[in-house]
Amino acid sequence: MTNAEIADVFDQIADLLEFQGANPFRVRAYRNAARTLRELTESLEQMVYNNPASLQEISGIGADLADKIALLVRTGSLPLLEELREQTPIGVLEVMRVPGLGPKRAATLYRELGVSSLEQLREACTAQKVRDLPGFGAKTEEKILQGIELAAEAGRRTLWAVADQLVQNILGHMKQCKEVRTIQPAGSYRRGKDTVGDLDFLVITGKPAAVMDHFSRLDGIAQELARGDTKMSVRLAIGVQVDVRVVPEESFGAAMQYFTGSKAHNVVLRGMAKAKGLKINEYGVFRGQKRIAGRTEEEVYGVLDLPCFPPELREAREEFDWAAQGQLPVLVELADIRGDLHAHTDWTDGQNTLEEMAEAARQRGLQYLAIADHSKRVSMAHGLDADRLRRQWDEIDRLNERWRDFRLLKSVEVDILERGGLDLPDKVLAEADWVVASVHYGQNQSREQITKRVVDALAHPAVCVFAHPTGRLLNERPPYAIDLEAVLESAKKYGKTIELNSHPARLDLDDVGCAAARKLGVPVVISTDAHSTTGLDVLRYGVLQARRGGLTKQDVANTRPWPELKQLLGRS
Repeated sequence: MTNAEIADVFDQIADLLEFQGANPFRVRAYRNAARTLRELTESLEQMVYNNPASLQEISGIGADLADKIALLVRTGSLPLLEELREQTPIGVLEVMRVPGLGPKRAATLYRELGVSSLEQLREACTAQKVRDLPGFGAKTEEKILQGIELAAEAGRRTLWAVADQLVQNILGHMKQCKEVRTIQPAGSYRRGKDTVGDLDFLVITGKPAAVMDHFSRLDGIAQELARGDTKMSVRLAIGVQVDVRVVPEESFGAAMQYFTGSKAHNVVLRGMAKAKGLKINEYGVFRGQKRIAGRTEEEVYGVLDLPCFPPELREAREEFDWAAQGQLPVLVELADIRGDLHAHTDWTDGQNTLEEMAEAARQRGLQYLAIADHSKRVSMAHGLDADRLRRQWDEIDRLNERWRDFRLLKSVEVDILERGGLDLPDKVLAEADWVVASVHYGQNQSREQITKRVVDALAHPAVCVFAHPTGRLLNERPPYAIDLEAVLESAKKYGKTIELNSHPARLDLDDVGCAAARKLGVPVVISTDAHSTTGLDVLRYGVLQARRGGLTKQDVANTRPWPELKQLLGRS
């Protein structure tokens, strides 16, 4: 099993336990473990088989959870989860995915109205029965109706980070087949979309049947959907469809271009080919009946006098205009990032100490790390008041005396309050190296209210960056209502930055928002929002998203050393 699949199991256990009203500490243990495992870069499967004792070295994983991880890896199932599922109506997990609902509210709906599926939930809302329940109301009922489709969609699309683990497992399996000469993933996964539908693989082989036979032995296949001479489709146990296509070597580049897409990009490409008297498809580029290109993607694009576009840009947005002007951007890369400007420690809701986070950042080659623990408004995370924050900064000063090649930044993630204003005194914020401002509460306010709160916060002289700007959680929570254009205009006016939060369930800004920031000249900060040392590894997901927005090294603020970044912000 992949790390993400194991984390999903623990999340499901937490949801079902909470639905049943279990001990909150037990629920929290599974939730924290799921978050840690999802961010872990080492393979849990390899740890189980090579060094099972190392599981308990993972923060928050004790003997009981380590045993459950090992059992999942070795058997693919967990008796506790099966037991909880048997005790719970089958559709409840779908109900809990609706934005605004969770295990507790789902339990209320089931107990009071017998709701155990999305369809029953839709019927109850349409009949206006939900609004009369304690803690709901008419507005909540309306939001639930709006969120039902999002919950249904959540069952159809997979986070890119999860898809990446599946892709790596499939590639590892397929490369064990000696008949596979080349295999590459395509589709929306290759373009780096934040969520992925199906997974597509293209293969070069002289023996298609042997390749299909080998693919059929992949662990985790729940159903074989179709099999032909050159294509096989299966559905994995987690619900993802995987298609494997065998293509001729002379057409491999054309097939990679075609099946990578996007559809809109391919439509433009076919129109350009037609204008030149050519035909382009997954088999190649043809003049009449003669194939004139197709072995590589460079050949396919070159025939049309185009550069070979990075897959992330193939969305028919700006890439063809850039090509026509000879100005295709050199996209930002992970190696360009010098520092991480949003991380948490065990002073609030993080899992590791200041020193552990700093050493982990240094080991990853970063030059600086901003410790932006929550301010006091986030009481559930034991947010810091002014006194505790200053004590933390004193410790940071002591730690910084150790290093010449690295710096911990004295920072804070300060809440933008529901009524407006910031959660800490101006005098305290003025002492920080870096101030992260964010919206955690009042996300149901009107577009005008939220936008004004954020615009006013950006005008504050201490604020450096607006974090996770739309508040979205992929497959779980839609963006709150905000005028992003007005926010970006304010960031430009006041010389501030905007965050691209790299957490795979956020990726907020989205790619379109990144492009909007680039066009306005607002620097983007690619941060991890790490709550553990392993959380620092999600930076690559943010870089992938930035590339989809066309961002270069110059567009990203934290590609600069800290002294240059301070100059960018006009800070002494």
